[in-house]
Amino acid sequence: MWRYVTRKLLLAIPLLLCVVTLIFVLIELSPGDAADKFFSPDTPPEVRHSIVAKYHLDDPAIVRYLALLRNLLVFDFGRSIGQERPVVDIVAEALPNTLLLSAVTLLVIYPTGIVVGTIQAIRQNRPIDTAASVVSLALYSMPDFWLAMLLQVLVAFYLRGLVDLPSSGMVDPVQYDFMTMPERVLDRAKHLVLPGIAMGLAAAGGTARYVRSSMLEIIRQDYVRTARAKGLHERTVIVRHALRNALLPVVTLMGLSVPYLFSGAVIVESVFAWPGMGRLIVQAIYTQDTPLVIGCFYIFTLLVVGGNLLADIAYAWIDPRISFD
Repeated sequence: MWRYVTRKLLLAIPLLLCVVTLIFVLIELSPGDAADKFFSPDTPPEVRHSIVAKYHLDDPAIVRYLALLRNLLVFDFGRSIGQERPVVDIVAEALPNTLLLSAVTLLVIYPTGIVVGTIQAIRQNRPIDTAASVVSLALYSMPDFWLAMLLQVLVAFYLRGLVDLPSSGMVDPVQYDFMTMPERVLDRAKHLVLPGIAMGLAAAGGTARYVRSSMLEIIRQDYVRTARAKGLHERTVIVRHALRNALLPVVTLMGLSVPYLFSGAVIVESVFAWPGMGRLIVQAIYTQDTPLVIGCFYIFTLLVVGGNLLADIAYAWIDPRISFD
């Protein structure tokens, strides 16, 4: 086990190097430079020159790239050009918000997808299976930003007064400071509902399709028929004998869902004004804030590697036949 984990972590090093290099090259190829985003034509030349010299924007690209790699070795992302603060401090403020939203999204994706897919499998070709398939396919085909804006319009206009759910932000900007701790938790939970649904529904539809396909294959196996022949209750057959084996493809999806969560967060957080990593990346790319962009993608890559590693380990826990030796 530990040998496998060590090998995976070592393989992550060239992946991190490729990601950092690609992001750096794309930013360098974009038109203009970072100084153009922060100064107007009326800015005195000496002020502009001072900022350019401070952040070494006039150095050759190869010099700045090598300095970047040297700093990343000690987990130092430098200072944000736009916010004049260490990148580590900025990421430390935004990352917990994205992780919280991602956790809520996972609670929408997998319980919903597993339950719906299982019901579809045991009710194959019946009206409930057909209806769920149509809805799942429709949700899976929806762009995240369109579903997010649709939910905003639905709640803010058509369900105003009927549904007490905020359509933007992370907390109530007026009352939050005067709330008690339980009220703050409730307020934060309300703000999580719409972005969590917007990010989770589409993926839940895809998960349901995977679970349905896997369950249909498993429930036709000989050991499932044997369990039924022994007189076991149908719920026991489905949950204990079929579902556990059908979840192996879902474990793969869980590992692959980590990049989806962060890529979806880029759009959904911007729509709902959620102060997380996705919204931070959009702002950093717009201002060509190279240290902040690279710092965000560096953290994202580490989380993706960690998510896939956990998925591989979960494989062995679900199916004892799988070994890392």
